[in-house]
Amino acid sequence: MAGRTDLLRKGESPQQATFLELFFDLAFVFVIARIAVRITEQLERSGVAEGWIVFPSVGQTLLLLMPLTWVWTLTAWTTARFDPRRLPVQAVVIMTMFGVLIMSAALPSAFRGGGVAFAVAYVAIQVGRSVAFVFILRGHKHRRTFARELVWFSLTGVLWLAGAFAHDGTRVWVWFGAAAGDYLAARFGWPVPKLGRLRVTVWAAAGEHLADRYRQFLLIALGESVLALAVAYTRGLYDVESTAAFVIGFATTVLLWRIYFYRAGQILSDAIAASKNPTHLGRVAAFTHGIMVLGIIVTAVGSELVITKPLGHTEDAWILIILGGPALFIAGRAYFEYVVFARVSRPRLVGILALALAAPLMALLPPLLVALTAALVLTGIGATDAARARGRPEEAPSPPR
Repeated sequence: MAGRTDLLRKGESPQQATFLELFFDLAFVFVIARIAVRITEQLERSGVAEGWIVFPSVGQTLLLLMPLTWVWTLTAWTTARFDPRRLPVQAVVIMTMFGVLIMSAALPSAFRGGGVAFAVAYVAIQVGRSVAFVFILRGHKHRRTFARELVWFSLTGVLWLAGAFAHDGTRVWVWFGAAAGDYLAARFGWPVPKLGRLRVTVWAAAGEHLADRYRQFLLIALGESVLALAVAYTRGLYDVESTAAFVIGFATTVLLWRIYFYRAGQILSDAIAASKNPTHLGRVAAFTHGIMVLGIIVTAVGSELVITKPLGHTEDAWILIILGGPALFIAGRAYFEYVVFARVSRPRLVGILALALAAPLMALLPPLLVALTAALVLTGIGATDAARARGRPEEAPSPPR
């Protein structure tokens, strides 16, 4: 027992992300890049005649993002509970990182020949981590946590593997059921007869650390967006139109960063500490970060499309991507603001409404002006935030009761 308590993260330990966690997160730069490339290629291949037919393929891509995001979440929870400086914890994290890279490599062909590699890697990560900690934590109370996870990941793992060997249409539904099983099992505490169910307390015990991890993950998504913009621009002709699209795309990414961090993004850990139910608040905050990261990915896809084709007719599917990405981010950010301050500022709601009302008119404009419209809406939100804060003391968190 005593030999295993040295694996636990101590309360007085630094709450900032360790080098191991930063190293692990680098794998997700590749993940986000592969997701964005897959969506971009599907949209670029879709012609006007195909219209909305491309969106089932985009939905498949987002389905693949769910298990990858779940791997990141559970790894973050693991390093919040256990000291990443200990060799057993490092071994689990590094093997998880290796599995994530295999999943990412198989992602573009996951609904063709790469499905087996994607599913086997995912099941190996989830079951392997549970088995490792069941073995490592013999005699420790946390062993029951991983025993519950082992039962459920073994059950849903059967679905993931069965889906890998199914035909394309069937594979989507089997994998959707497997992903839903993973999330629902976690939501209800991985209930197992005789072992009971887990009451997640990791946010209460390590709220500051997890807040730092989620900020870092969102920054990774923003950083990968900037990288993707630069790569897309290098493939262009460096003409005035492509350069303007690149500038608008970069400004849009900067605005997303500014809107996130001012001010709720800076004080999530304080809000968790002030909350009477930090577990619930942390769970909702994690959900809002997922929405915002998805919004960043979709926004980056839209910016890449505009760089490759700044002028000409704007397809309906492109309009949804170019305007929908910022709208999705703003919606996630508005919900996040409620988590921290128990209210939502009006400019965010007005921004979502403006993007929705502008969408029908965008078919008359080239992609470059559609992207400019989204950037102007984000600029209005950022400027309103700055004006409201000028001359006032920084607002303290006031999470909902």
